Amino acid sequence: MADSIVVLGGGVIGLSCAFEAARRGMKVTLIEPGTTGGQASGAAAGMLAPYSENTEQPDAFFQFCLRSLRLYPDWIRDIEELSGMSAEWVRSGSLNVFMHEADVLPVETRMRWQNEWSARAELVGAAELRKLEPKLTASAVAGLYTPSESHVYAPKLVEALEAACRKLGVSVVEQAGALLDASVNPGGGATVRFSRLDGPVHAERLVVCAGAWSGEYGRWFGLSVPIHPIRGQICSFGHAAGEVRHMVFSSQAYWVGKRNDRLVCGASEDVAGFETSVTERGIGRLVRSSGRMFPHLAGKETLHRWAGLRPATRDGLPLLGEIAGTPSVIMAAGHYRNGILLSPATAFIVADLLEGKRVEPALAAFAPDRFTPAAKIGLGH
Repeated sequence: MADSIVVLGGGVIGLSCAFEAARRGMKVTLIEPGTTGGQASGAAAGMLAPYSENTEQPDAFFQFCLRSLRLYPDWIRDIEELSGMSAEWVRSGSLNVFMHEADVLPVETRMRWQNEWSARAELVGAAELRKLEPKLTASAVAGLYTPSESHVYAPKLVEALEAACRKLGVSVVEQAGALLDASVNPGGGATVRFSRLDGPVHAERLVVCAGAWSGEYGRWFGLSVPIHPIRGQICSFGHAAGEVRHMVFSSQAYWVGKRNDRLVCGASEDVAGFETSVTERGIGRLVRSSGRMFPHLAGKETLHRWAGLRPATRDGLPLLGEIAGTPSVIMAAGHYRNGILLSPATAFIVADLLEGKRVEPALAAFAPDRFTPAAKIGLGH
């Protein structure tokens, strides 16, 4: 087991990996170029919805998401007990709402296979749908109700994770600035340098959790890391308790009611590089969808508008595991829109790797060097 660990990135994935490694007795330093939770993590709606977000088949990614959902109860309890803070985990269940009868038939196939994986989903008609969500539009013809899905309040989860990390002795270094270089040492271990830190930082193992910025590390380790930012624009409305009771999904948007009297609506997605501003076009689409799905929101002003950068890979799957030929470095990045959901499962896998344990063969689908020609792996620059 490695004793000296440096986690690069202070989003929810980096904090989760630091938390799990520290509570297994490792000495951990977490380095964040800016502020913890400052990008995709802090901007996320916090949905724990593996069934609603994986609708095609029970592939390796779906099973990874489901595994993580099942870890959540004990994981959240441990974080909240150690930090003394609430992550506002709400076991709301979800409703996928359909506006046309033609959309319902394919859902029956989806429901069958998902119920084989413990979804406990049921198809409800228009009358039952409005009993579950009284504010819903009368135009909705049916819905898929999945009681096992839930959500957390992402900013509070990040805050609680950071506090729990500090309680465990993790050294959290924020405002480190830009990455200057990263290298694997010939005798073992690795070294990184950041523009605002005095001198290099050495570690036995590096865990790269840099989200949309993880691609910067590829050239140092001889990897092709095709992670690029997808801007997710989100808005919120004022929301009385119980007005929207479940996570509601449509083909146009989703809605999640939070305990802070806000109804979060997202996500308008576009490719805009590392730009985190919001646009009238992106938010306008969400506002129009909200008015159609929930008539009481028609004409209502948003209370807040924001955007986060989601780290997407070429095939939509995360990069997770040791780099072949460079075992000092573990990648845990590219979780796209599932970072909150996948935090516990990712952290457990990373900690197992740090302890030298074998991980299941299914993780080969997420190999961090899968985009790199074999002859170039580990060569660096």
